[in-house]
Amino acid sequence: MKWNKKDLLGLEDLSREEIEIILETARSFKEVSARPVKKVPALRGKTVVNLFFEPSTRTKTSFELAAKRLSADVLNFEVGTSSISKGETIVDTARNIEAMKVDCFIVRHSVSGAPLVISKNVAAAVINAGDGCHEHPTQALLDLFTIKEAFGKISGLKVTIIGDIYHSRVARSNIWGLGKLGAKIVVCGPPTLIPNNIEKIGVSVCYSLPDALKDADIVYLLRIQKERQQENFFPSQAEYRKFFGFDSKRINCTKKKFFLMHPGPINRGLEISTEMAEKENSLILQQVTNGIAVRMAVLYLTVRQIQ
Repeated sequence: MKWNKKDLLGLEDLSREEIEIILETARSFKEVSARPVKKVPALRGKTVVNLFFEPSTRTKTSFELAAKRLSADVLNFEVGTSSISKGETIVDTARNIEAMKVDCFIVRHSVSGAPLVISKNVAAAVINAGDGCHEHPTQALLDLFTIKEAFGKISGLKVTIIGDIYHSRVARSNIWGLGKLGAKIVVCGPPTLIPNNIEKIGVSVCYSLPDALKDADIVYLLRIQKERQQENFFPSQAEYRKFFGFDSKRINCTKKKFFLMHPGPINRGLEISTEMAEKENSLILQQVTNGIAVRMAVLYLTVRQIQ
């Protein structure tokens, strides 16, 4: 099977085979970042635009490095100094930038579906870098890549995702990706942060952290997204930490061999203690490292479709 999509908007719409193409392409690109000269000419002459309407550290920096390591030119769009502040729509913004002959938009937006809308109005490739509470496909892909590196497989593993499932685009993309690759997925958190009927997309729900941790191969902790919460979803941070925070006391509930993951940024002392974030079984920084290879793969596969 060959990759034939110009856009990456989510993992819900990808097949298992398409996900595996991305992961295998990322594996071939990972060694580039270990070279003395961290660059290949795969996208030389192409222009990639970081069109970010929300703050970002890891994703934006990772995409910029990925594009540059493929020898593409990179334009970083700044919302605060753009005509968005004058009332210009995101579609007009994208079409005007495309008129300058760019090849790819990497889009992050607070509204679910924004990358899809842009993709329907431009000929350039569009990659979703996170849209509202919908999806964050490249985060899930780098997570899949990291898990496969750690275990040599994904099928048959138990992955427990803990925290703010309701607002998490990372959780949704991971659920789609992990499910298609054969993992068993358990979600855990306060009832107010678990979407209704989430079992319909192939997960088990558990409201007890000790029970959710039992036999888990991967413990995936999510950030509490205060910026998306318009109401109180739990009584206090202390209450959340008591029932769903991961610290050294939780080790008694886990397998002897398991790995910790987190998409960042971390609220230390809330969803995870500093001690556990720094443990040798933490894959958090490895996720960041692998993000460059995965995003190189996504850029390479999508931008190549543009004539």
